[in-house]
Amino acid sequence: MAKRKGWDICKKDIWLERFQAGEDLVRENPIFKSLLLHVHVNTQDARILVTKDFARCYDNTVICVNRSKSLYPKEWAYVLAHCLLHYALWHFGEEEGVIRADPVKWNVACDMYITRFLKDVKLFTPPDSMNTELPYPPLSEDELYRKLMPLELDEIHRGFSVGAGYTDMETAKDFDPFSRMKNPKREFAEIFERALADAVRGAIGVAAGYLEDINDHSSKKVTPAEGARRWFINCYPLLGALAASFKIVEDASVCWRENISVAAVSESLSTIYFNPSRGLTEEEYRFIIAHELLHVGLRHQSRCQGRDPFLWNVACDYVINGWLVEMEVGSLPRIETLFDTDFKDMSAEQVYDVIVRDIRRFKKQATLRGVCLSDMLGEGEVRFHGAPVGLDEFYRRAISEGLEYHKSARGLIPLGLEEEIRALYRDPIPWDVELARWFDRFFAPLEKKRTYSRLSRRQSSTPDIVRPRTVQDPKALDGRTFGVVIDTSGSMDHHMLAVALGSAASYADSRDVPYVRVVFCDAAAYDAGYMPPDAIMENIRVRGRGGTILQPGIDFLERAEDFPKKGPILIITDSYCDNFVVRREHAIMIPKGRRLPFRPRGEVFAFE
Repeated sequence: MAKRKGWDICKKDIWLERFQAGEDLVRENPIFKSLLLHVHVNTQDARILVTKDFARCYDNTVICVNRSKSLYPKEWAYVLAHCLLHYALWHFGEEEGVIRADPVKWNVACDMYITRFLKDVKLFTPPDSMNTELPYPPLSEDELYRKLMPLELDEIHRGFSVGAGYTDMETAKDFDPFSRMKNPKREFAEIFERALADAVRGAIGVAAGYLEDINDHSSKKVTPAEGARRWFINCYPLLGALAASFKIVEDASVCWRENISVAAVSESLSTIYFNPSRGLTEEEYRFIIAHELLHVGLRHQSRCQGRDPFLWNVACDYVINGWLVEMEVGSLPRIETLFDTDFKDMSAEQVYDVIVRDIRRFKKQATLRGVCLSDMLGEGEVRFHGAPVGLDEFYRRAISEGLEYHKSARGLIPLGLEEEIRALYRDPIPWDVELARWFDRFFAPLEKKRTYSRLSRRQSSTPDIVRPRTVQDPKALDGRTFGVVIDTSGSMDHHMLAVALGSAASYADSRDVPYVRVVFCDAAAYDAGYMPPDAIMENIRVRGRGGTILQPGIDFLERAEDFPKKGPILIITDSYCDNFVVRREHAIMIPKGRRLPFRPRGEVFAFE
C-alpha cells in the first residue's frame, strides 16, 4: 500500500494544478470571467507551439497553452489575461479601409498596449521574461504601430509577447473552431463592455457598503435607514461623500449599551447608530442621517472649545434642524425634536450664548440620543484614498466638495449653512495674526520728520557736511502705551506666560510702544508701574494667593491718573478666573482649548 501511495503522488500533475489555479484567478476576476466563457483553452495539443511560447491566440477563439513552460498561478493568470484582451479588443485581421503593411509590428503594438492595460489595473504577475519597461507613454494600438513602423525591432520589443519572437496571434488553419461567432469583433466588444461595467459597479458597491465582495451582485437587505443613506449617495451631492464614508448600524443591543434612544454618530468609527425599535419612516431616517452628518461635516465636536458639551449639542441641534426643515430634507421626526423658529438665522455659537442664560430649562432637553446625552460620540482617524488622514481634514474636504456639487446640480441651500461650510474650508487665521491686527487698531505707524541737524562725529567721517535724515517726533510717543493685567495665580505657569508675553512684547516693540503699564493680579492687584515690553517677563512673580480676581487690577488701571484715558488693556489669564468688567477697549489672551466662565465683551485670542 505504501508503494501505491507514493506512486500516486509521483503521478500528480503539478503543471496542471498550477495552470488551473491561474485559470481560477482569471475566472474570479469580473473583467475577464465573461471573456473566458467564450474561448477554448487547449492544454493538450502542444505540437502547435514553438518551444519558447507561453501561449498562442487563434482567430477561431482558441488559446493554446505550452505545457513545457513552468509558471506560477499568478503568472499563468497574466498569460491568459493577455490572450483574452486580444479577443476583447479584437486585434485579429484587417480593419475596413486599413491595411497594415507589417503584421509583426502590429502584433508588437497590440502586446505593448495590453501590457500597459494590465500594469495600470495592477492585475496578476508577468513572467520574468515579460517584465519589460514600456518605452512609450500611454498610446492607442494605432499610435504605437505608427511609432514602430520606422524602427527595427529588438530584444526590448520581444519582451511584451506571450508567444515566441514578436508574435502571439495567428490565423487558424488546421484546427476546428471551438465556437463560431457571426461578428466576433462586435460580440467580444459587447462582452468586454458589460464586464467592465460590472467590475466598476461592483467596486462602487463595495466602497459604498452595498456589497461584501466585488463579485457579489446580491445586495444586502435594504432597510429604511440603508435606503435613506443610499438616497444621499445617489441624489444629494451636499452630503453624498459623507454618507458614502459612513455605515449604518441598527442593533438594539448596541443602542441599549450606549444609551441611544433614537440615533447617534461616531466620527472615529464612521458609523451612525439607529435604534430599530423606534419605527421611523424612510423620510424620517433621511432627516436624522442628514442631522448626524452635518454634526460631523461642520466639526461641531471640535468647535465645542470648553463649552458645556450637552448644551453645545443642544445649540447645534437647533441650528441644524432649522436648516433641514428649510431645505425640506426628509421629514421632521414625530418624536420630540429640538426645533424653534426663534433661532432662525443664528449660528450655533449665538444659540449657545442664549440658552446658557436659562440652563435649568435647556438641561432638560433631549437630543436624538436622549435626555442630557450628546449624540456625537468619539474621536479618531479614518482612511481617505488609501492614506491616513485626520478626521478634521477628511470631513472638511467631504462637505466642502459636496457644497460645490450641490450648488451646480441640486439647488440653493440656506445662507447660514453655506457660510459655515465655506468658513470651515478656509484655514483659520492664526491667533498671533489677530493679535497683530488688534495692535494696529491702536498704534498706527509713526510719521517720521525730516531734519538737517548735524550728525554725530562717530557716525560720519565728514561731520561738517549737512545731510537730511528722518527722525521720530518725540511728542508722538506721548500716550503711546497700553496696560497689561497679568494673572499670576498658582494655576498659571511660566511657559504659558512666556508665550503670551513674548508675542505681546514683540508686537509692542515693532509698533514703537516704548513703555507698558503692568499690573500683576491674583487675589489682589500689584502695580509694577511702567516698564519696557521686553522686561515684563523678568519681573513676574507668581504669587498664588488663592483664587484669581482680576477686577481690582482692571479698576486700578482705569482709575490711574498717569494712564491714558483711551489706553487699551490686554488681559492675560488661564481662564480660571472670576467674572470681570472692562469699561474701555480691551482684549483677552487665554490658552487654546479653554473658555472663560462668562461671556466676554472684548476680543479673545486663544494662543497655543
